[in-house]
Amino acid sequence: MVSNKCEYALRAVFELARHRSQEPMKGQDIASAQGIPPRFLEIILVELKNAGFVLAKRGSSGGYVLARPARQITVGQIIHLFQGSPRVDGIDGEHPGDYTFSHLWDRVQRAVAEVYDKTTFDDLIQQEILRMCAGIPDYVI
Repeated sequence: MVSNKCEYALRAVFELARHRSQEPMKGQDIASAQGIPPRFLEIILVELKNAGFVLAKRGSSGGYVLARPARQITVGQIIHLFQGSPRVDGIDGEHPGDYTFSHLWDRVQRAVAEVYDKTTFDDLIQQEILRMCAGIPDYVI
């Protein structure tokens, strides 16, 4: 489970990746597109900028752009930045079988982390495009 702050950070990066333009995107536009409280987004964007994931452009035509292509930024990188390693709650070790379950939770945690670390924002954009196109009938004859 990710925190609200982490989810908003993921949504902000997703929106910048979806924008696919070299033109900077205003924070207000990111906030309204993704339902993020604007004041909270400002804090998140500063953290993303300081970590090298986004660039901030000043001026009337300023805003934010990704610092590198979406195919080079993973979901795992953003999660690690905002909340460390993803955690799957385990068992406290006071009952028979707890070690076995603990081993299971460790495997689950590694599998979840692997999915996050291998999923790029470009992958997510491609999934979104496919989802949007799936409902559109093709009338070409």
